[in-house]
Amino acid sequence: MSRQATHRYLRMAPRKVQKVADAIRGLPVDRAMDYLQFSRRGASKPLYKLLKSALVNAGQEKGVDIDNLRVRELRIGPGPTMKRWMPRARGMATPVKKRTSHITIILGEK
Repeated sequence: MSRQATHRYLRMAPRKVQKVADAIRGLPVDRAMDYLQFSRRGASKPLYKLLKSALVNAGQEKGVDIDNLRVRELRIGPGPTMKRWMPRARGMATPVKKRTSHITIILGEK
């Protein structure tokens, strides 16, 4: 059986989250948590919290051995983009796109 957790509208660009997600995809949960805990990338903290949430969701199901779980699937998708303006010289302005991400973690048995 598989369990999942979702984080929507994370205020971080999907490209930056994807680099951390590629490193933990397919790992056992304990190794993935160790990696995220000691990684210096900014996306590590929200992914760590989401992985803990998925682990709690899996623990509520009967007959699931938490020690045998691994990160079966980890999807990173783009969320809505906030458009802001930055003032420039001579009365002009350039657009600034503040990107968001949707993250889904699915844990499964080994």
